[in-house]
Amino acid sequence: SYVVSLLDGGLPAITAKVREEAEEVVQAALGESDEALGREVADLLFHVLVLLAARGLEPAAAYRELARRFGIGGL
Repeated sequence: SYVVSLLDGGLPAITAKVREEAEEVVQAALGESDEALGREVADLLFHVLVLLAARGLEPAAAYRELARRFGIGGL
């Protein structure tokens, strides 16, 4: 599967995809439709989740950090 191929490529492959998807988010934000931006953000989030998993982290690690930064409970 695609996720397996990313994981097989290790952190260099995964981080390259995160970088690529982040650039696509910026491009969509500056000149594409809301729908296109939503698709690109979804792609970025997906690849960030793969990156977290590759490092042995769960999404909750990021949620906890957001909660800590912004004083939000329940994340």
